[in-house]
Amino acid sequence: MRKQPQVVVIGSLNMDLVVEADRPPQMGETVHGNNVHFIPGGKGANQAVASARLGAKTAMIGAVGADAFGKELLQALKQEGIDVDGVKTVPDMHTGVASIVLSQGDNQIIVVAGANGKVTAEDIDRHRDWIAQADVVLLQLEIPLETVMHAASKAKELGKMVVLNPAPARALPDELLRQVDVLIPNESELFLLAQTDADAGLEKAMQAMLQKGVTTVVTTLGAKGAAYMTAAGESGHVASYRVQVVDTTGAGDSFNAGFSCAIAGGAAVREAVAFATKVAALAVTRLGAQAGMPTLAQVEEFSAE
Repeated sequence: MRKQPQVVVIGSLNMDLVVEADRPPQMGETVHGNNVHFIPGGKGANQAVASARLGAKTAMIGAVGADAFGKELLQALKQEGIDVDGVKTVPDMHTGVASIVLSQGDNQIIVVAGANGKVTAEDIDRHRDWIAQADVVLLQLEIPLETVMHAASKAKELGKMVVLNPAPARALPDELLRQVDVLIPNESELFLLAQTDADAGLEKAMQAMLQKGVTTVVTTLGAKGAAYMTAAGESGHVASYRVQVVDTTGAGDSFNAGFSCAIAGGAAVREAVAFATKVAALAVTRLGAQAGMPTLAQVEEFSAE
């Protein structure tokens, strides 16, 4: 990266309740678990931690409940050097929780929003100066959609780059997509947004998003790497790396943060995709979304191997 990136992450904070098992249960079935972990998570917080570890000056806007989980999540972010003045504590609300079953390196997740549902447009306006100073505003969909739309609009008003990770998957209004500089879905999220299926092909689905006003689409493909396409006509594919997968929980979050940090630091799109792919490869070799996020030094060492 050519300069220190400044990233504002607007999104969720959850406590991840991770249960390890040999296999996930079928509906109505009980299976024995092997271990349980209470791990700080939430797509927003995960991406903030990843950004900070990659050397970005990082600030977070979000909400936690007035409970022990909320205090623990705030402390975890502070330890990473993240500015958490934008994370409010909501009285009489529980902190967001994600229940995760981890089996054979893959996961199933149920998210309960809790205080994340109370992040408002007023919270965004209150921290307008942060957005004004940022290179990139990084968004996801675990807070109210109206708040995401307001944040994207405010960022564009201030001339900032908007990166949207459209997860959890849902249909999105064209009004929001027109505000997005970089959309980073996985394959299933892409096909849902493009209102098409895999038979129509990846390229057609990505083109559909460009036609809706998105400037750049980067689609994560898991073990197959990532594909990208821009409104300027640039497109390509970056292969993934062969690593020993331990936990895929934070893979998408690490990729989004890696891309955002690289592009904020002055990288071109392909360069940013390549950097993000390395970040994600390292992240899945460790247990826990935030705990598994690599540092910039680790990514650079990995690049040199």
